[in-house]
Amino acid sequence: MFVEKWSKSPLHPALLLATWFYSGLAPKAPGTMGSLAALPFAWIIIERFGAGGLCAAIIVVFFAGLWASKIYMAETGKMDPGEIVIDEVAGQWIACLPIAAMTSTIPLSPGPLVLAFVVFRAFDIYKPWPIKIFDQRHDAFGVMMDDVIAGFFAAIILIGFYTYVF
Repeated sequence: MFVEKWSKSPLHPALLLATWFYSGLAPKAPGTMGSLAALPFAWIIIERFGAGGLCAAIIVVFFAGLWASKIYMAETGKMDPGEIVIDEVAGQWIACLPIAAMTSTIPLSPGPLVLAFVVFRAFDIYKPWPIKIFDQRHDAFGVMMDDVIAGFFAAIILIGFYTYVF
């Protein structure tokens, strides 16, 4: 089996979602791989449904992440394993919200998404307060919330950047 201690099907929805379609199983930097894997989905959602659609998708992914993370941790016996990256998806999409909100004035392009990726990853890696508080919780809520807060911090930075630069 490609996931240690995973006895369910490799196509089980909890495994697919928790690892964001296996991107979290990358041997190096699974969080970064999960964030990268979130970006094409963000682009499509923003392009087709705008900021409202991205907000709805974030809510769905957050609750799906709570469910999938809880099952993954129970099945593998691991607390906050790196291969769970659906939390990065939620956080990365939150970081992309200012971009989605500005698509009526600024066309969607890779540059802003790359900036959102870099800023989000910085907050997710360094985990300043209060992100660190949630990172220390070893349950599904803690797994999801540290990245949600990192996403909000990144979104605030991006709002400031676009407010004062453009």
